[in-house]
Amino acid sequence: MLLTILAYLMIIIFMFVIMKKMLSPFTSLVLVPLVFTLVAMLAGVSNEGNIGEFLLEGVTTTSKTGIMLLFAILFFSIMLDAGLFDPITKKMILFAKGDPMKVLIATAVVAGAVSFNGDGTTTTLICCSAFIPIYKKLNMRMMNFGVLVILQNTIMNLLPWGGPTARAMAVFDVDASILSYLMPGMILSVIYVIFFVAPHMGRKERARLGVTSLTEAEIEEMTSVTDPETLELRRPQNFLFNAILTIGLIAWLVAGSFIEAISIPPLFLFLVGTCIALMVNYPNLKDQSARIGANGGDAVQVVILVFAAGVFMGLFQGSGMADALAQSFITIIPEQLGKYWAIVISFISAPGTFFISNDGFYFGVMPVLAEAGRAYGFTNMQMALASLMGQAFHNISPLVAFIYLLLRLTGLDMGQWQKESATYALGIFAIFMVTAVVLGYIPLSI
Repeated sequence: MLLTILAYLMIIIFMFVIMKKMLSPFTSLVLVPLVFTLVAMLAGVSNEGNIGEFLLEGVTTTSKTGIMLLFAILFFSIMLDAGLFDPITKKMILFAKGDPMKVLIATAVVAGAVSFNGDGTTTTLICCSAFIPIYKKLNMRMMNFGVLVILQNTIMNLLPWGGPTARAMAVFDVDASILSYLMPGMILSVIYVIFFVAPHMGRKERARLGVTSLTEAEIEEMTSVTDPETLELRRPQNFLFNAILTIGLIAWLVAGSFIEAISIPPLFLFLVGTCIALMVNYPNLKDQSARIGANGGDAVQVVILVFAAGVFMGLFQGSGMADALAQSFITIIPEQLGKYWAIVISFISAPGTFFISNDGFYFGVMPVLAEAGRAYGFTNMQMALASLMGQAFHNISPLVAFIYLLLRLTGLDMGQWQKESATYALGIFAIFMVTAVVLGYIPLSI
């Protein structure tokens, strides 16, 4: 009984300090479970073992994910520095010229491409720099731009090196093969945004504005990079090589999930990819060190959270609090609802990841739901996938920091933007749910 009370108190306090920003996610993940584990051990209700053993077991489960994320973030940051996405952006704008329909489709394509690195801030800055001048020049609705950017970033953020998937991988101890299960829904969702949402907006804009035309000189002025420091980093001569390297790496990652003979650990793929990208684009050793130093901060911010999550999980499970909490939780849930647990998690994840930060939801709520799900017979992969369904709505949450940059640059009202974005995000949620259920990745019942 005491261990159950301590478990509930730990989750409540953890979520409280995260939501109130009293502690950073990193310090919360380490200190909160540490304090409660010590209390449980002093009270004599903890499982046998010591804190060191609990910690090592937890960190071991997340170490591969942490290393993979480190090199994945570095790889895509180097690709951005080298200008891999610059020609794509320019060609999309040349394709669009002054047609609102084409501008909106180009926005969706570029936002999806740039979001490959899983960073919302980068996506926002690149897309705003490329498209806001066009939207203003053509008097197009900035709301459409804000919605398309967030929808595409929401979808691409589910890549294994994105925030929520990395957390799900850490909590449920699943590897990057989760991408093969997410991919069908991601592809259909991207198609939905590019070929339904953007054209739907485009038809309205055409009716309101008609079709104008920008000259090539105007487009060249909009797309030219003039900052000397940025120009020094660009490697346009390596575009083809970088594109082949990036596509090949992702293709190998996905194919390896299906074909065991070519399966290589994702962390090794991104490690080698990062080394090749550095050697080809920045052969000078000082330049390589500069790129690692400049982009390492973003990688470390994510990686330390993954290792801290390992500490949290190790202490939470090793002390016995996870089992105690799960057993009490199971007694609350009607027995007949247990066989639908994966679907229950899917629907809980929508409001859960909107009202609670990803850290609070995945490290505070999901361990409890996961223990209950295992008792009902669901696999870690099924529950990990179910927990990601609600991510369709997460990026419009006021808890997501980079949306304030997007809203500031576009001048949009948060409430109205959230309302319009949620309307289309509902379609993404439905696509993911239907795809996962039809393909058997998430069972309706067990």
